[in-house]
Amino acid sequence: MRHRSVADLMTPTAVSVQRGTTLKEIARLLDEFGVTAVPVVNEKGCAVGVVSEADLLRRRNARSGANTAVGLMSHPAITAAPEWSVVRAARVMEKHKVKRLPVVDNDGRLIAVLSRSDLLQLFLRRDHAIQEEILEEVLTHTLRLSPSSLTVEVADGLVTLSGTVGRHSLCRRRRGRRVRG
Repeated sequence: MRHRSVADLMTPTAVSVQRGTTLKEIARLLDEFGVTAVPVVNEKGCAVGVVSEADLLRRRNARSGANTAVGLMSHPAITAAPEWSVVRAARVMEKHKVKRLPVVDNDGRLIAVLSRSDLLQLFLRRDHAIQEEILEEVLTHTLRLSPSSLTVEVADGLVTLSGTVGRHSLCRRRRGRRVRG
């Protein structure tokens, strides 16, 4: 089965700011768009950092002189590519302890943002969508079986396959093993 890619889940209309954007304008954008962080881009549109609510609060509490994005941002920007699997993106988020990844093209230009809430969409898939994917990707393309050769049942994300296949190599039985879709 194919892993979902970053391109499948990313939010394509990324709100971003320039390095000279003021603290007040950043706070207004976070509020207006209901986001918790914004990527900072240079004059070429390349992601150079991220300013989060936490960065704004640290500045306020520290009373530092940073009043623009360049002085507030976490940098360098930890980014993802649209062709990455969401598994890879989730691992990068965990490793770097970030809640979102600017998604960039081959030239480093910002094209989207992938957030943890975007990743949650994987768990919100309907049972019917999971069943269709199993029928198409696993039975038809991977195992090269007719979709009617096995019964595919999905209940609350739990996939159960039942039936008989002609080749033993297609089914190594593992007792008690259940896989969530």
